[in-house]
Amino acid sequence: MSWDQVWIDVNVATMDTNIQEAYGVIPQAAIAVKDGKIAWVGPRSELPEFDVLATPVYRGKGGWITPGLIDAHTHLVFAGNRANEFEQRLQGATYAEIARAGGGIISTVNACRDADEAELFELGRQRLNALAREGVTTVEIKSGYGLNTETELKLLRVARELGEHHHIDVSTTFLGAHAIPPEYKDNADAYIDLVINDMLPAVIAENLADAVDVFCENIAFNLEQTERVLTAAKQAGLQIKLHAEQLTNMGGSALAAKLGAKSVDHIEFLDEAGVKAISESGTCATLLPGAFYFLRETQLPPIDLLRQYKVPMVIASDFNPGSSPICSTLLMLNMACTLFRLTPEEALQGVTINAAKALGIDNNVGSITVGKQADFCLWDITTPAQLAYAYGVNLCKTVVKNGQVVALPN
Repeated sequence: MSWDQVWIDVNVATMDTNIQEAYGVIPQAAIAVKDGKIAWVGPRSELPEFDVLATPVYRGKGGWITPGLIDAHTHLVFAGNRANEFEQRLQGATYAEIARAGGGIISTVNACRDADEAELFELGRQRLNALAREGVTTVEIKSGYGLNTETELKLLRVARELGEHHHIDVSTTFLGAHAIPPEYKDNADAYIDLVINDMLPAVIAENLADAVDVFCENIAFNLEQTERVLTAAKQAGLQIKLHAEQLTNMGGSALAAKLGAKSVDHIEFLDEAGVKAISESGTCATLLPGAFYFLRETQLPPIDLLRQYKVPMVIASDFNPGSSPICSTLLMLNMACTLFRLTPEEALQGVTINAAKALGIDNNVGSITVGKQADFCLWDITTPAQLAYAYGVNLCKTVVKNGQVVALPN
């Protein structure tokens, strides 16, 4: 047998749903890699013979291997910060009140319009490095802090460039319909026209987005405006997803399900009819505990209903300057369990196989399965639940990306 590398003395949480054990566990396992793919995985006792002199053998010292983590919802490319709004909320102002007063997303829009690509790239690189140290190998980056054609394209170009220069794979999402810019404050329909007729064609022309998203909410865009954008994106061959039911129940998730969205995100106010709709469409539910925590929300997502209807639950950081300035996917595992009462296994599924489903890449990443990309992490833990159990000490020891052991940034 000819392989590029073999890993032994490990336990593997494959997150492969075809394996009945919790976490898809294979104890006392081995993994073989060939041409950047998983070539073999199974019990060490069943590992086929191979040329030990010609093949690098890595010993995990009894540690655990999981798939590389996937953060399937971030707004990672931005400039500035909103610490002043953090103070305002602690003094009693609500997120919606701050937004209506010209703060919120618009504050970051102004900073991003002023920033050049070099500045945005360096800020993004630092944030990707932070995620990389925690075992993240794939991340989604949304635009949405430009709200004009020039800046939206700038943000997406930087996101694409980050993916080209970093070992983390970057999936990009065009979120031009994130908020109503000041110049269109009294004419949201005209802004949607701009998103559809100007921005989207420009994004497509430069191949800058893998998906399109909309913020469907009473402080952003209504159902009709949302449907217009998502329909245009779908007709253009792009995947669609939706910020929905974060502050109110507007029926955005049901609309997204009807249109075949990959995910609906936030969904604290989602009702049973909406859960049933996304279950029937195969749409993932992306839970964002960082925003729930940071905004001190009290309305929990309908976790029991999502379980009942077998909706894939995704966990993501929603890293952004206003509602979740938390650049840590690992912390989201703990928050998903402590705040939303997910099990550690559900949380880990949410940043591996289910996150891959939300990005439409589960045929290639998200589980340690023969034929998939060799993206995995070695952890100094005694059980997979330990990843969600404690936070503050990084237990990620080694990351393999596309079959290559990568040097993690300091």
